[in-house]
Amino acid sequence: MGNEIILEAEGVTKQFGGLAALKDISFSVARGEIKAVIGPNGAGKTTLFNVLTGIYRANAGRILMKGKSITGLRSDQITAMGMIRTFQTVRLFEGMTVLENTMVGCHSRSESGFLSNSLRLPKSRREEKRIYEEAMQILGDVGVETRAMDDGTNLAYGQQRMLELARALASQPDILLLDEPAAGLNPYETGELSSLISKLRDRGLTIIIVEHDMGLVMGISDDIVVLDYGEVIARGTPDEVQNNPRVIEAYLGIGPE
Repeated sequence: MGNEIILEAEGVTKQFGGLAALKDISFSVARGEIKAVIGPNGAGKTTLFNVLTGIYRANAGRILMKGKSITGLRSDQITAMGMIRTFQTVRLFEGMTVLENTMVGCHSRSESGFLSNSLRLPKSRREEKRIYEEAMQILGDVGVETRAMDDGTNLAYGQQRMLELARALASQPDILLLDEPAAGLNPYETGELSSLISKLRDRGLTIIIVEHDMGLVMGISDDIVVLDYGEVIARGTPDEVQNNPRVIEAYLGIGPE
């Protein structure tokens, strides 16, 4: 893992009416790092993801990606800069095959124009072949390549989550945000997910994960940020966070003796 900072939040605050969902949040993410964001229900984890990706606009603070401010940018602009997210609930395109769902992500980087694609010009045909090969490679990485021609919505739930991850990877992001990727997975599937996330990090991908499965979080994270009631109450390595009294209190409701 390098020391280059690829994403930085400085004093980020998000309010809904009189309620502060995020209060003065600051942290940084190094390139090639797995950063986990954890905390009890209602701590502000998904709100943070929504602010980072432009779904919500922060009331105060700023966000830097690769040294450039992305504060106030739209989601599509942030996506184009290389930050992609998945969601708590699976969002696949109905009526499209597993392969087609994945190729959608590849097409976000397509160089062929509308006319070229419409006329099936040589450049367009070459690019379509490249996109097909890339998509199949990614489906192999996530373990669903044998279902490539099946309707995506016909996959088992765990495979649908892998397909959603494949579609995100197909856009070749610099930063991948995973919002509770292990939700609904059985222990075997969670183990496969853990191995995949670690492999992606080893390839240089920067990953930020919100997750309730503490076994998964503690097993793969390089660094952890802990939120409670919209505030950062702890940060550090898995060992440091596990033994932090404020974290234990937030999760278990047990104050220090």
